[in-house]
Amino acid sequence: MLWAGSLWSVGLWVTPILFAVESDHRLAGVLAGRIFSIETYVGIAVAVFAVLLPGRSKFVWGYLAAVLLAVNEWALRPVMVVARAHGSAMGLTFGAWHGVSAVIYVLACFAVLVLIWREDYR
Repeated sequence: MLWAGSLWSVGLWVTPILFAVESDHRLAGVLAGRIFSIETYVGIAVAVFAVLLPGRSKFVWGYLAAVLLAVNEWALRPVMVVARAHGSAMGLTFGAWHGVSAVIYVLACFAVLVLIWREDYR
């Protein structure tokens, strides 16, 4: 539940506050990107910990969330860096890649929500 709260907090209020209070939007983006990276590592740590526990088969939605975060970090982030520097990458602008990344992050957030819901109401 703490991991889920962390994911949702970053997406719903930490990142928007960064952009609201920091006049340099590029800096706000760099800071937000770093926070999202930290969330990825936290998610992977939680998934590794879950593998070590007896009820690991119940954590499938958590594993999915960790994979989605990893895809964002190690597959999409490098493409977004190229798109930011060159105006586009693989035919899409930075804004389009950012949108894809945001959708993947929201899917990860929903996956942990499903994980919690299924665990609480079985």
